[in-house]
Amino acid sequence: MELRHLRYFVAVAEEENITRAAAKLSIQQPPLSQQIKALEDELGVCLFSRVGKRIQLNAAGKLFLSEAREILTHVDNAIQKVQRFDLGEEGRMRLGYTSSAALHDLTPRIIRAFRSAHPLISLEIEEGAAHDLLCALEEERIDAAFVRSSVEKYATLQSMSLDQEEMVVAIPMDHRLAVQADEGLSLADLKNERFILYRQVNGSGIKEMLLTLCKEAGFEPHAVQEVHRMMAAIQLVAAGLGISVVPKSLDTIQPQSVFYRPFNPADSVTVPLNLVFRRHVDAQAIKRFVSLSSSLAVTLR
Repeated sequence: MELRHLRYFVAVAEEENITRAAAKLSIQQPPLSQQIKALEDELGVCLFSRVGKRIQLNAAGKLFLSEAREILTHVDNAIQKVQRFDLGEEGRMRLGYTSSAALHDLTPRIIRAFRSAHPLISLEIEEGAAHDLLCALEEERIDAAFVRSSVEKYATLQSMSLDQEEMVVAIPMDHRLAVQADEGLSLADLKNERFILYRQVNGSGIKEMLLTLCKEAGFEPHAVQEVHRMMAAIQLVAAGLGISVVPKSLDTIQPQSVFYRPFNPADSVTVPLNLVFRRHVDAQAIKRFVSLSSSLAVTLR
């Protein structure tokens, strides 16, 4: 049985006349009569009562008409759904972000704009560590992620820089450097400080950047602890264990216990906000998300 058989059957049932049904279907009357007879033979059930030129559904035909209409409705809906999916108008997207990326103004702005532009696309969002998110991307468990780290060591992934954000020094409130000053800090000012650093799998995160910058400034930072997430680093700063260097968008966290000082222009330190996705992505919804993210990032610069 083919879908066309069901469509032929429904047309004949609704018109109660083979000639009118054939005209509606844009086919000849004899082939239509043959198709209806073939359908009845395949079912082993007579669906119509025939009186002269008039053809009417019998009890079995009425039952089959209800089922046929339901099947055709499901098929039509499936066709429309897959067409909208192919156009990037409907479907599901799975996004991820690190806790620090989520606090950047651009991240919620992009998500909000995408939901407004594409309300038929369902968004599933999860927070995680950068390495975990990048692995999930490679394994196709998520479709895109906002992270701070590089993807150089992830061959299947592609990264787009949305912003370069200034970093600030998070300092315990009772620390000697926690003072209101007209000038910013230099990296050299941090030479003898106790650092709380981030431990990034694959050596592609902020820790490696800071180590390089400190080395260029003539010292190696003394790390008293390493954490996986920036939020944890700020909590340790609040507890007085040391200082940390964090994106400026985090400077509203623990304001009673942590003081945030900028770097001076000569020692400006920035960290990227990257949107990462699979290199050979073909889903239109993801392409549209990437395009919208790029457009909004341009307006921010």
